[in-house]
Amino acid sequence: MPGAAVAGWGIALPERRLTNHDLTGWLDTSDEWIVERTGIRERRIAAPGRDETTGPLAVRSSRAALERAGLTPADLDLVVVATTTPERPIPSTASMVAAELGTTAGGFDLNAACAGFVYAVTAVAGLLAVGAARTVLLVGVDTMSSVVDPLDRGTAILFGDGAAAVVLTSDPAHGVAPRPTLPGVGGFPGMPGLVASDLMHDPDGVELLVVDAGGAGMPATAETVAANAHKLRMDGGEVFRRAVRGVTVSVQRTLERAGCSPDDVTLFVPHQANARIVASVLPRLGIAPERTISTIDRYGNTSAASVPLSLVEVAESGRVAPGDLVLMCGFGAGMAVGTALWRWDVAAGAARAVPITHDASPAEGPAPKSREDAA
Repeated sequence: MPGAAVAGWGIALPERRLTNHDLTGWLDTSDEWIVERTGIRERRIAAPGRDETTGPLAVRSSRAALERAGLTPADLDLVVVATTTPERPIPSTASMVAAELGTTAGGFDLNAACAGFVYAVTAVAGLLAVGAARTVLLVGVDTMSSVVDPLDRGTAILFGDGAAAVVLTSDPAHGVAPRPTLPGVGGFPGMPGLVASDLMHDPDGVELLVVDAGGAGMPATAETVAANAHKLRMDGGEVFRRAVRGVTVSVQRTLERAGCSPDDVTLFVPHQANARIVASVLPRLGIAPERTISTIDRYGNTSAASVPLSLVEVAESGRVAPGDLVLMCGFGAGMAVGTALWRWDVAAGAARAVPITHDASPAEGPAPKSREDAA
């Protein structure tokens, strides 16, 4: 299997910052209540219009990733967009990203909800392994505010919007040099990239986190809009319980397939859904809290963007070095769970980057008095 390095990375976030204190203007909640139960203090919310929706955010993060990699769109073989809130039903958001970038690379969307980025990492690693592509742009992006009812306290406090992109490459021409001196794990010594993965579903949880209308089963009508059927409904307590069980099983299976133990993992990058889920999972896995990352306090649950947003912060911070094992896990609607163990290495061009900034504007405008106002 050829080595696969991270050549570049980038993020795109809406300017508007919605804090817990802002939410108290129209929800029966408090900053203390939200922080205690979720770990979230603020989230980014896309502004009305089309410049901060899924497509534009994906394009902005993609341009940043390519710039850091020192590559052009012409260097890409494939564009993959992990999202559960596509820009349009047709065509794929990946097609729109490719068109905006001006590349003839192939492209497709992948929808595994909050687990989407990890599913996509596994799929892309397979394509790189068989030589179907050598340089791939992979984007995790969602604008969850487009499907969240702002007056539903169970979901409005949780979700935010954002995008993060990485360029993965096995091409020596782009600075990838597989290092035979990297620590070997699970019978695959020296090769950066995917070591092992696990993709699974909990079929009994398929109805726990759902948007009912807008698809072929329930096309949009005046009646579905009036019934608020295009907004997310969630059984939060049951999602919590099943997420803890599912993540534990999936991570353990991945490590078993890799032939390594939790002690071999340098950094655990979990989906940022709820800080209490991560806190519940860590002792079950035997991973110390200092070997994980948390970004949920600033971004909330950004669905498919959650894991890559955290991964970008890891890359920016220098917390991982060549040969380190990075464990990623996502979980969400379906109930889909995906885990990927990745041996870290960075292509030479990635060192050219300008550090990413996270500036944002505060929430603006009056508190919503209705769903229409809140949207």
